[in-house]
Amino acid sequence: MRIGLVGYGKGGRFFHAPLIRSLPGATFVGVVTRSAERRQQLAGDHPHVQAFDTLEQLLAAGVDAVVVSTPLDARSAVVMQVIEAGVAVVSDKPFAHDAAEAEAMVRAAEQRNVPLSVYQNRRWDSDFLTLRKLLASGALGQVTRFESSIERYSPSSVGKASGGGLLRDLGSHLVDQALQLFGPVVRVYAEMEYREPGQVFDNGFFMSLSHINGVVSHLSGHCLQNAPRPRFRVSGTEGSYTVEGLDGQEDQALAGLSPATEGERWGAEEHRRWGWFEQGAERERVTSERGCWMAFYQGLQAALQGVGTLPVEARDALANTRILDAARQSAEQGKVMVLPVPVGHGTKNEINSKMS
Repeated sequence: MRIGLVGYGKGGRFFHAPLIRSLPGATFVGVVTRSAERRQQLAGDHPHVQAFDTLEQLLAAGVDAVVVSTPLDARSAVVMQVIEAGVAVVSDKPFAHDAAEAEAMVRAAEQRNVPLSVYQNRRWDSDFLTLRKLLASGALGQVTRFESSIERYSPSSVGKASGGGLLRDLGSHLVDQALQLFGPVVRVYAEMEYREPGQVFDNGFFMSLSHINGVVSHLSGHCLQNAPRPRFRVSGTEGSYTVEGLDGQEDQALAGLSPATEGERWGAEEHRRWGWFEQGAERERVTSERGCWMAFYQGLQAALQGVGTLPVEARDALANTRILDAARQSAEQGKVMVLPVPVGHGTKNEINSKMS
């Protein structure tokens, strides 16, 4: 499979390029960037990968898929160009500014029968994979509350526009994980935090999502937090699972490592970073699954070869975007937002009865 990349900022350089280069049976064709600094970085990181001035040049070189990792303001236009060219496309997250923009991309891809996926790589974080295994085994019993948080102290992130603010950017990961675990959401309440009056982009958020199945998800993110919450705290009738800190793949990628250089060490969590199962006085370590961001690209490769579905469906990202829109509206209006009940999930009265 021949893969091209548009954008060589932090996302393109550290979270896409190393995985594309590590993917067996794939050729990293080139990167579209006109920045002299980023071209120099590309030459140092991947000496045999070509830099292109335009998307048209990349497409002319021959690609089976294009990954778009530009800032959010430019992203949808590039995604639409790739769709119009009839080439499979991966959009970085967040997928869109709002649901209208997301729906336009999804409809265009469906009308032209072009594969469109979204890079929700944290579906393959070590802690998330471990949690999915615990839930599948029934070890926690019936889950009542899912708490998920990514908080850190990073003043340089304040006011960054590239991802549309922390709620839109980081929140897209947390919402995606909640939807994967517990399904559709019918009520959303949110709060957003700004460091300075008049600041356009938030530096912290809290969301409460009420799922149709009765689980309540509390999601939060912050870039100015000195004492972060646990990454996950999942409460069930038979026990709770907690884990501290972030999956280590991000640190590995930012250190210039890749699945190709690290082999079995990539995504493996040191035992002191494993989470805990707790019930009353009982407390024991839970062995962490190995994280595998590479699984996204392996799934993309298989889908384009006609084996299986896309690793992240575009309509999942559309549902995600609608929740993020509702969260912003909730924070601005100070009220709970009620979302339409998805077809096949019961009536509103049945859902309200189940959740009361």
